[in-house]
Order: sequence, then structure tokens, then C-alpha cells
Amino acid sequence: MALIDLLTKKKSVIVSRWFDAVLESYPQETATFMKSQKNRFANPVGCTLAKEVEDVYSALLKGSGDTEITPFLDNIVRIRAVQDFSASAAVSFVFLLKRVVRQELGKEIKQNDLTDELLAFESQVDKLALLSFDIYMSCREKIYEIRVNEARSNVHMLLRKAKLICDDPDSDSEVG
Repeated sequence: MALIDLLTKKKSVIVSRWFDAVLESYPQETATFMKSQKNRFANPVGCTLAKEVEDVYSALLKGSGDTEITPFLDNIVRIRAVQDFSASAAVSFVFLLKRVVRQELGKEIKQNDLTDELLAFESQVDKLALLSFDIYMSCREKIYEIRVNEARSNVHMLLRKAKLICDDPDSDSEVG
């Protein structure tokens, strides 16, 4: 039996355990809520994580390329980027899949001598982690860009209120 067959056969168990492992990165109360509350309006983060973890796994099984998997990863990483996870913590959820697969399929992998296939699968997971890191950095850059623009706007408004600058384009001189 090939590894892909085992991964497909145990899909629901692996996805469920991977989702549980992802939730372990959150505080206990939050994780419990995200796992138990199935209403997507009451629990948008938990529902998004559950859906996208399954979509990433399904795309991996299909052998999808980066362009197909990126939107699923983006939805997960975008959430984690605004939750003030460090870069390593934000993308660590990808690596958790390797642990779950080894725990769930360890015996079958040894019995069927699927180590080479496992290494190839884990290489694909590593590529997802790198892709997730790129997504995380892009999200964080956008957050910092928004903060800088907001700070500039606030400074400009304060200077205008203090009458230290003039917004009249016809006036060449500044007050002060």
C-alpha cells in the first residue's frame, strides 16, 4: 500500500488531529471555544481554521501546486499574523502535520517500508511552511504599512490643529 493511499484512508482522523494540534497554540479557553462552537458567525476564526486545514490537506493529497494551496494557507496565516504570533509560531501549524502523520501512520509506514514516500511527503510539508512564512511576512508588512500611514495622518492632524502647518495650497508660508 502506498503512503498516499494511507493518507487518503485516514484523512478525517489526520485532519481532526491536525486541527486539534493547531488549537493547542491558543490559550485553553480559546481552544475549547474554537473547537466546540460550530457556528461560523459566532466563531469565525475556529471555523476558518477547521475548513482551511482540511483544504490544505486535501490539496496536498491531490498534489496541488503553490497557486492552488496558497489561498488556503493565506486564510490561516492571515489570522495568525494579526493575532501577534511570532513568525515561527504563526507558521508552526504546518509542521504539526508531520507529527500527526507520523503518530497516526507510524506502524503502517514501517510495515510497508514507506520511509522514502514519507520523506517526500514531509518535503512537501516543508515547502508549505516556507510558503506560509512568505505569506506571514507579507501580512506583517501590510500591518506595519497601515500603522505608519495612521501615525503620519495623526501627526499631520495634530500639526494642523496646533496651527504649525497650513493645508491651504495657495499659501506658500507656514504659520509659526
